Amino acid sequence: MNSTTHPNPGQTPDTKEPQTVKADSFLTLHYRLSGTSGDVINTFGGQPATISLGTGELSLPMENCLIGMAEGQRQVFTLGAGEAFGTHNPQMVQWVSQDLLDRMGTQGDQYSVGEVVEFPAPEGKGTYAGVVKAVKDAEVLFDFNHPLVDQALTFEVHVIGVL
Repeated sequence: MNSTTHPNPGQTPDTKEPQTVKADSFLTLHYRLSGTSGDVINTFGGQPATISLGTGELSLPMENCLIGMAEGQRQVFTLGAGEAFGTHNPQMVQWVSQDLLDRMGTQGDQYSVGEVVEFPAPEGKGTYAGVVKAVKDAEVLFDFNHPLVDQALTFEVHVIGVL
């Protein structure tokens, strides 16, 4: 009986080390982002997310948590209050005229407190959102801070694949 031994028992010579996440990686992962009121985003049990680091899909502190993780690795991170999405900036709370809203959206749209409204970014480069804080006569008060600003968050990650 012939037997062949490999330098690493249980591995074939073709076995590669798992890829690790780098600052410009494209990756597939499951993740859960939880705040003070529970889960905000949770892909576990559903379709995994596919993201490209360095493009703003995740905040920089969240991306930094991923750097160095290996395919198959699962980890839970705690981000302190304001660490993931910053602290509240009062300059990001602004009154917007109904006239401007009519020009940017659909004429005559009605807005209610708590509603999230998306706006086209300048030069057509994506969108940004604001939360309606107040409505009066011909103006609407929007808070353009991230909805998770000032919150401590738990970020659970399972890296599935790294390209």
